[in-house]
Amino acid sequence: MFADIRTVVWRDWLVLNRRLGRFILSRMVSPILYLIAFGWGLGSQIQVQGGSYLDFIVPGILALNSMIMSFNAVGTPVNMSRLYYKTIEEYQIAPIAATSFVIGKIVSGIIRGTISSLVIILLSFAFGATLTVHGWFWLVLLLNCALFAALGFVAAMMMNSHEEMANFNTYILTPMSFLCATFFSTDRLPSFLHYLVEILPLTHASKALRLAGHNQDPSLLSVGILLGYFLTFLLIGVWQMKRIKG
Repeated sequence: MFADIRTVVWRDWLVLNRRLGRFILSRMVSPILYLIAFGWGLGSQIQVQGGSYLDFIVPGILALNSMIMSFNAVGTPVNMSRLYYKTIEEYQIAPIAATSFVIGKIVSGIIRGTISSLVIILLSFAFGATLTVHGWFWLVLLLNCALFAALGFVAAMMMNSHEEMANFNTYILTPMSFLCATFFSTDRLPSFLHYLVEILPLTHASKALRLAGHNQDPSLLSVGILLGYFLTFLLIGVWQMKRIKG
């Protein structure tokens, strides 16, 4: 099983490695703009939870970025492979189990999400952010990458066109990007919206990363919710792959 997973990951790594430099440079643009606008600009005038707004927003940017990168790293290629290039059939006829294929794709998404997150961490230090990076921090970050990579696979197997994938981003990812404690505390939301946002995974990733980044232990409830989302999406993805393979 591990050999099969490594095969899938290695294939995706070879594709990424060809343009790794461009990938890293492209991942720097949005974070730099966020850090300039909210760190040096707006952030210099605002105190949040006893600290600077820059320190508050960096974990939110990491949660947001790892969500988008991990989702797109899996969702777009798998969707294109299934609908247009038809290369997913190669895996269907190969002696690779459906579970190994899905996990391999998720690991590839985690790798891209982690590389992108490392770029943001280094940039945030350059901009003067105070951030503690330790075991809990990495656990939450990797869980966030994993669950959204798994969600990307599920969406790619469900959506039947590139336009539908774009709509999935618009209706699912975009609202989470702005509402799930990335740029402000969810306590400021109306109560009906607050309770809705509290069940979404990105909210728990943002809050857990914020606590871990300030040298506090994240809520075990948040970690458990992230793990639960990941396992749910993983099982759905494996079921989808088995259905079309067998």
